[in-house]
Amino acid sequence: MFRHGRSMVTMDDTGKVLVFTPDPDGDVDAGLAYTQPRVVRIAEKQEFAKILGGYLWTSARDPSGNGAGNTSRSPIVRVYDIFTPGSAGKSLLPTEHLGTVTSGTVMQSQKDQVFLGHEGGNVSIWSLDTEDGIPQCREVVKVSTSDVLSLEGVNDRLWAGGRKGMIAAYDVVPRPWVMTNNWMAHQKLPVLKLVVDTWSIEKLERLSVYSVGRDERLRFWDGLLGTDWIDKELLKRETEFSAFRDLNVLIVSWNLDSAKPDALKGTAENVKFLQEVLSSVDSPDIIAFGLQELIDLESRKMAAKTVLLGGKGKNPDGAISQRVTTSYKKWYDQLVHAVRLAMPADTPYTVISTESLVGLFSCIFVKDTQRISLKQVAITTIKRGMGGRYGNKGGIVARFVIDDSSICFINCHLAAGQSHVRQRNADVAAMLEDKELFPESGSIQEPLAYVNGGDGSMVLDHEIVFLNGDMNYRIDLRRDAVVADVKAGNYAHLLSQDQLMKEMRNNRGFRLRTFMEGPLIFPPTYKYDRQSDEYDSSEKRRVPAWCDRILWRSREPSRVQQLHYRRYEVNVSDHRPISAGFRMTIKSVDAEPRAHVKRELEVVWAEHEKSLLEAAYRFYGEQAML
Repeated sequence: MFRHGRSMVTMDDTGKVLVFTPDPDGDVDAGLAYTQPRVVRIAEKQEFAKILGGYLWTSARDPSGNGAGNTSRSPIVRVYDIFTPGSAGKSLLPTEHLGTVTSGTVMQSQKDQVFLGHEGGNVSIWSLDTEDGIPQCREVVKVSTSDVLSLEGVNDRLWAGGRKGMIAAYDVVPRPWVMTNNWMAHQKLPVLKLVVDTWSIEKLERLSVYSVGRDERLRFWDGLLGTDWIDKELLKRETEFSAFRDLNVLIVSWNLDSAKPDALKGTAENVKFLQEVLSSVDSPDIIAFGLQELIDLESRKMAAKTVLLGGKGKNPDGAISQRVTTSYKKWYDQLVHAVRLAMPADTPYTVISTESLVGLFSCIFVKDTQRISLKQVAITTIKRGMGGRYGNKGGIVARFVIDDSSICFINCHLAAGQSHVRQRNADVAAMLEDKELFPESGSIQEPLAYVNGGDGSMVLDHEIVFLNGDMNYRIDLRRDAVVADVKAGNYAHLLSQDQLMKEMRNNRGFRLRTFMEGPLIFPPTYKYDRQSDEYDSSEKRRVPAWCDRILWRSREPSRVQQLHYRRYEVNVSDHRPISAGFRMTIKSVDAEPRAHVKRELEVVWAEHEKSLLEAAYRFYGEQAML
């Protein structure tokens, strides 16, 4: 049942639509007892139906079972002009195959578009401004690894409800879309419905949104996200109530191809590697080692053992447990020993986080003089192999707050294969968008360290994020051409065909578009013959590539400066190790002056809210939602 202006619309499973429209010259609204309805016939058994932009939009579940039909594009979306007698419905198809339509909405800031939510985590965008007047699908945006169950346009944000009780608000103007807010709404149970309460503007002088969950709760939210507006304005005035200091960070990334620490012998590059890499940054405050393929992923016995034990045997002080395979213990001991030898005796370091996931291993050191400033230290894993059930691919995510800045480190190993770009992109999205990665920071009243209204439960809640690992993005050229360009030092040509660079340039929905990377001025790090400087000479003759990368993201770009980005000529693996040095600026907040600035902003918001409510009232009136 729907209301549209003064009309009321009902529909049933048989495809019978009744349109109750009152006398346009009268003052009485439509009523079941005295208004004669007009009958409109539509397709039967439509699971989704909503009036959007003055038209009835409907869609049914694919009877073949989520896409196993005769068409590569589905589901079929049907649009009916039920308020114009005699008009015929239109059948539309998205630009690609998508899951069943679950929800739909229009947005005040995008008046000529309709947004449909789908199972599978996609949102399709349909243009209403077409030459023939028939809506057309213009774009599909992947917003989640789970289903989008509910969707609502609220002011200039698109709100989406998911299966795990979360509501996310997106800014749909930039590409990729930016998740500006995200919160737990319904106790990890599906968010079945999101609705703007348009009458709240006039009756309550605010824009309320209500959600309905599987927990049988009805919850109300501030549709204008006033707290978020104040937080963003506070960030602009951060220098008025914050003190700043710099820290040096060293990140080391290496795919070991199951090499053991005792393999670092023979050449000078092998023997001196750890000493050289630990000397690449002057007195680092934080050292993050991210290793991949520490064990042989081809060895089923070894991989199975780490599935059972890896990541579950940590002692409270961060030391690795004896239960975990000795391969991890050997590298852990080697790294601790190397740091102790490389750093001055009066400047000790402590391991604050260590974790393993099948072949992945992360170990993070912090200078002892900085430990007093650390809090909310946490580390977790994300499995991406075999649909998220196996950890041969995935990531280890560590985070901590230092002073009042939140820092996140991701060590990852993405899907392999020359052509598997979409799988790699999906791996990245899963890690960045996992909404329950860390426990919420409920112990503090106001999470000063986190951004975008976040509570620290997601990667993108953190002020600064570093991402390293074997990302497996390849070069789209023939092997001979790549080898020739490497010998000639023609990296510009290779970078133009680098898959990661191409995705950043061309894929509007690519989740790493908001990340930065330093100049690649060293040869591709993969794939070498072991104990050799020659690229893969086996039968497979793989194309050389910059599989190993280090990227970063900062809410304030000027607060992270890269000091170096280089590779090392260690030849005991089929990958060359890389490192990056950074100088990052962290903040300490003075609570009293911050509170004074916040009170000023609350007064400004009260006036700004009035203008937003007036604009929203006009929009909902135009959409006949009042």
